[in-house]
Amino acid sequence: MDTELDPSARPPLLVLRGIVKQFPGCLANDHVDLQIGEGEIHALLGENGAGKSTLVKIIYGVMKPDAGSFTWRGETRTVASPAQARALGIGMVFQHFSLFEALTVSENIALGLNDPKDRENLPARIVDISTRYGLPLDPTRAVHDLSVGERQRIEIVRCLLQNPKLLIMDEPTSVLTPQEVHKLFATLRRLASEGCSILYISHKLEEIRALCEAATIMRLGKVVAHCIPAEKTARELAELMISAKLKEQSFSHKTISTAAPRLVLDRLTVRSNQQFGTDLKDISFAVAPGEILGIAGIAGNGQSELMDALSGEIPAGTPRNIMLDGAPIGHEGPRARRRRGCCFLPEERNGHGAVGPMTLAENGFLSAHVRGALDRLGLINRKRTQEFAAQVIKTFDVRTTGPRAEARSLSGGNLQKFLVGREVLQQPGVLMISQPTWGVDAGAAAAIYEALAQLAAAGTAIVLISQDLDEILLLCDRIAVIAAGKLSPPIPVREATIETIGLLMGGDHTAEEKHAVPA
Repeated sequence: MDTELDPSARPPLLVLRGIVKQFPGCLANDHVDLQIGEGEIHALLGENGAGKSTLVKIIYGVMKPDAGSFTWRGETRTVASPAQARALGIGMVFQHFSLFEALTVSENIALGLNDPKDRENLPARIVDISTRYGLPLDPTRAVHDLSVGERQRIEIVRCLLQNPKLLIMDEPTSVLTPQEVHKLFATLRRLASEGCSILYISHKLEEIRALCEAATIMRLGKVVAHCIPAEKTARELAELMISAKLKEQSFSHKTISTAAPRLVLDRLTVRSNQQFGTDLKDISFAVAPGEILGIAGIAGNGQSELMDALSGEIPAGTPRNIMLDGAPIGHEGPRARRRRGCCFLPEERNGHGAVGPMTLAENGFLSAHVRGALDRLGLINRKRTQEFAAQVIKTFDVRTTGPRAEARSLSGGNLQKFLVGREVLQQPGVLMISQPTWGVDAGAAAAIYEALAQLAAAGTAIVLISQDLDEILLLCDRIAVIAAGKLSPPIPVREATIETIGLLMGGDHTAEEKHAVPA
């Protein structure tokens, strides 16, 4: 164990002892101990597949442990459902929101309140508690009109209305601007000062260091360390999570290239094919060989529509709205664009990037058969397809039983490494990739970053769409911000500041005017 925490520092609110949860072929929680003090902000850290999600589902009553004890305020309890957890005073804000977009704020919150008495005078109570904690909400507004940050407030306020004693938060800042993160941390610190404990799960280790007073670190279903995050560097925390030394990563940001661009978007305007999607308005940029262009923004501002337009899943208005190596491709589909040297990886890995019941070899064939020559005379060349998948697995250290393993059998991080490797090993001329390390641990993220940097060094033009500003500032040469379907002019990363980018992400066009440069 690393630094042991003093168990007497605060009266314990929750104590778990010897929690065991087993699934077929997987021991998800292996005699896990966890103690959270009253008013404590406690981090739960670990790689994908470490057992964090299973543990918090047990705490929240979604799953029942096979063994172990659950002690709440000194009393042994059994929590058989989320309703029982909420009755104890346990609330949870999930990474993926459970909201109905056609309903109002008030109606969505009412759906999560079990007791009819809790729904009395609800709009006024929403206004009162959201204002008190710096999370202002209009209870009459429809959810589809709200930003992602405002939608997160709904989930938090719904929990606060039930006066929680423990609030579990799963990756809460992945959809927020830096300014919104600052406000959220102020709210969480205030809750903690009033006696509410916070169990905080995040892959953003600098946030953990800034916010959390204690951390429990899991690996392969076991607790492997306790520490005080502020006493560790982010690198040290990551190395505790993966039980290995991370390689130093430093990527040099190239100056704006004078070479002819490989990819050019010229006033691309596209209507969303989703009911509550975001239309794209006059999107223009160019990407040179060897350049990584980062597109930052809060989820729901047109990123998925932009990715669909780049991949050919949504046709552009005219063929010349998208030019690849001088050829108009705006009306070409994904297969034709792949033949021209494009590769792409969408944000949603399950169902869009990969087909779960298919094997890794079959998933490799789906996108690589054109550039990888994995078919012959219209038939699958099974030998070459197996070899290609095996090469991806070996090169990207994908933890799996082999090419015949089903995609759904992999952890999120390992599946993402396979999908990134599938595209990278095709040596594309242009790569469009969205959220490359979404929900991926530090070790897997480092491998993905290295692969993208090497691809750019070999001359590939890369468009990287990400909500992770740290990722964009680390990897990219230039950065643009998408907000409400409009794209700011790209600027060199070395000239960008967190504050300016955060303002642009929130739709502040005065920040855009200060930094406007030619695309």
